[in-house]
Amino acid sequence: MPFSKNPAFNLKVVLQETKIPADTLRAWERRYGLPQPERTAGGHRLYSQYDIETIKWLLERQGEGLSISRAVDLWNEHHDSSVDPLDGFAPLPQPEAAIPAIYVPPNTTLESMRAKWIAACMKFSESNAEQVLNQAFSIFPVEAVCTEILQKGTAEIGGMWYENAASVQQEHFASGLATRRLNSLLSASPAPSRNQTVLVGCPPNEWHTFTPLLLSLFLRRRGLSVIYLGANVPAEDFAETVKTVRGKLLILVAQTLITAAALQSTAQELARLDVPIGYGGRIFNLLPDLAQYIPGYYLGTSIPGSLDTIEKLLQGKVKPGPVAPVKREYLEARDAFIAKRAGIESSVREKSAAHAIEADEINTGIQFLGDNIAAALQLGDMKHLTDEMDWLKTLFEYHDKPLKKLSVFMKSYSQAVEKHINGQGKPIKEWLNEQAKV
Repeated sequence: MPFSKNPAFNLKVVLQETKIPADTLRAWERRYGLPQPERTAGGHRLYSQYDIETIKWLLERQGEGLSISRAVDLWNEHHDSSVDPLDGFAPLPQPEAAIPAIYVPPNTTLESMRAKWIAACMKFSESNAEQVLNQAFSIFPVEAVCTEILQKGTAEIGGMWYENAASVQQEHFASGLATRRLNSLLSASPAPSRNQTVLVGCPPNEWHTFTPLLLSLFLRRRGLSVIYLGANVPAEDFAETVKTVRGKLLILVAQTLITAAALQSTAQELARLDVPIGYGGRIFNLLPDLAQYIPGYYLGTSIPGSLDTIEKLLQGKVKPGPVAPVKREYLEARDAFIAKRAGIESSVREKSAAHAIEADEINTGIQFLGDNIAAALQLGDMKHLTDEMDWLKTLFEYHDKPLKKLSVFMKSYSQAVEKHINGQGKPIKEWLNEQAKV
């Protein structure tokens, strides 16, 4: 029986049904045109059952080892041959989580324990959450618990906040518990057995420390001497510490476009130290093209892959690639934007207020958009910002906020850019006008 192409499901249903991350789905839609949801009059996505099965089909091809681009090519080849790829398609059942070859009480898996930990966090029950972790660490390897319960658990609660199914207090409570446990494990790690020192930290204005802390723990458990520097570290502090401890490798982690720009500046400044620099984080997984503008070594999309790359870096088996230059047009637009930003934002406030947009929303939007515009220009392309705006639009959908407000705001910003920096703001204005079409 063919799958219905009637657009009947909102984004929330699709993410629950397919388990695909929202960031990944948005990237597929934009880059490959799959799936192709309809839009309501208010700009919200509506998917058909056929769209949902298309996503599952692509995910299965990835599970077989194909890259997403090759899976899309295969889909298009079927269509070009007038063959529906979904004819006879039935999604495979999801495999059970891998269980270590040690005794495990009946019905106890990492997945079930993660569910218990999340439930405890949602109820703000620190004692129950800690009890779950204590039991998990007594049964499973440290790396497995940290990855399958803490990392995936905090990500799941973050997704629940994104979908308006959890409060920011619940998300912060869970993140705090997870971070404290990682700090305790790091402090209790055995003394280094190798004479190589690795520095791990976040560039200026990056406050999300879970990933670098997790990476520090795993490196310490491999016998390396690890100095974890934490959040919001100025470039000069990295440099001073590298010289003091004679570090062999420096690792930087950024999660947003804004902090990726800060990471780029930090890496450029530290390149003179002649110490290898590795980097990674959410934003590089989302926008792999960013890596071409940053000196150093991109560590990859996963913690296990990053660990393998780090070992190769310490052995001198990896050579850095060339750093792509940023077009003059973008650098000139960035300088003009920074010089005139105060005037632009003043004009945006006036226009947005005239459309009855609340002052708090205006100020939050102005700060978010201005910082990201400067970062996108510094990193070579305004299109880098599209994913961040897609994230914001989807958040509006989940929280039932009218996308029209966002459209009005973007149009007001475009007019302000035209007024204050005219021709030099062309890359900004073109991008803003495109984003206003919600």
